[in-house]
Amino acid sequence: MPKGLKQTSSLIVISADVTETAADTFTQARVDLQLNPLDNEVFVVQAANLNPSPPDNQLGLNSFVTCSMSTNSRAGVGTLADTAVLATSSRDIRNDGTTAVAFEQTSMETPPATLEYIGIISTNDFFLQIQGGNNLQAKDLRVKVYGYRARADASTYAALVQSEVLSA
Repeated sequence: MPKGLKQTSSLIVISADVTETAADTFTQARVDLQLNPLDNEVFVVQAANLNPSPPDNQLGLNSFVTCSMSTNSRAGVGTLADTAVLATSSRDIRNDGTTAVAFEQTSMETPPATLEYIGIISTNDFFLQIQGGNNLQAKDLRVKVYGYRARADASTYAALVQSEVLSA
């Protein structure tokens, strides 16, 4: 348990999804956690599974689907180098016109047993981002987030909210 927090729920699994508004178009979805800010409630994220659709295999074109989960709204898909990004995933097909090879990259889906959590969400929501490239159809992202609700003491809560808001 992170210092300054008291767990108030058992494990919660949140399922969500987002679909591009059109093929190869950045799209973002907001997922409401329904936290109670009057009680300094936060959501401690223990793991996240991000599963994007596979890209379209088009002769002679490299195609991709990339996605991220973040604590803040974003103007594009994030990377793990971005402070507010908790998880990422991407699928690529490299096609030279004669041979196609598929690649998949994902941030750690299940943390090692020694890692208590991968992030703390102190505002009322988190965001999912997706964007494809060289696809004929809009792609989607399916997500499961594992964690629990906790109550923070006043100083910890203030620091978490300020950190989250300033990392936007």
